[in-house]
Amino acid sequence: MDLAVKIGKIKLKNPIMVASGTFGYAEEFKDITDLKGIGAIITKSVTMKPKQGNKPPRLWETTAGLLNSIGLQNEGVEDFIKNKLPFLKSVGVPVIVSIAGETINEYAQLAKKLNIPAVSGLEINISCPNIKTKHRLFAQDAKAAASAVKAVKKNTKKTTITKLSPEVTDICEIARAVEKGGSDAISVINTIKGMAVDIETQKPQLGDITGGLSGPAIKPVALRIVWETTQTVRIPVIGVGGIMTADDAIEFLLCGATAVQIGTANFLNPQAVIAVAEGIEAYLKEKNLSNLKEIVGRLK
Repeated sequence: MDLAVKIGKIKLKNPIMVASGTFGYAEEFKDITDLKGIGAIITKSVTMKPKQGNKPPRLWETTAGLLNSIGLQNEGVEDFIKNKLPFLKSVGVPVIVSIAGETINEYAQLAKKLNIPAVSGLEINISCPNIKTKHRLFAQDAKAAASAVKAVKKNTKKTTITKLSPEVTDICEIARAVEKGGSDAISVINTIKGMAVDIETQKPQLGDITGGLSGPAIKPVALRIVWETTQTVRIPVIGVGGIMTADDAIEFLLCGATAVQIGTANFLNPQAVIAVAEGIEAYLKEKNLSNLKEIVGRLK
């Protein structure tokens, strides 16, 4: 059974990745998950300097989903390289570092610093809805999105994946722009901005009022965008958004995704990534297929 896929220069034993921000830096899961069974680990987003993130509460469970307003809290790229990367390297699966910046130069500098052997690739996070900015997200402007990608590509030889936002008028326009900018792949979708209200206190449930909605609630939107995007670009598309089971992942693969990312499911079941990989293999056996590629983009 061949579940292997290739994203740029990165070879994955299976199409299952962990989504940024839902798996920490992997060490948190070492005693409860078979890390070697994951196709690739995408880290929590890293910024140039440490970020404290947004004020609490930062998480709120909703019907069929989860709102988060973490605000990219992290200790910065220098700490990541020194204290987080050694363990990630020891796991033995591809390590893809999510990078986030407030300026084009920050993306360029992050790419340069992470152009090191232990890093297999970069996911360019230009679409986080939980940061305060005077301008639109890079992912909401085709020229800005392409500029961010070009800046990263000039400073690294690593495979680059650009993570896009669903909160745009035309996702295909942005996808074409980042493909033209040199991105090796696209991941869709990031979370959708939402909010929750406490009717007793008459206050927002989140400290920063709004947050990013993830989980099963956004899966239909993510599926639609994956399908549209794969019709538009030639580079691999990675599906993310509400994947809880193998059946969910298979839907994304049928819609054209080359690989998928497991996010919110990790909070409910720390072994979700392994269960999904095993479920895909079982599906292929049931259909008398031997290669994952035989179902990718097979939506009729």
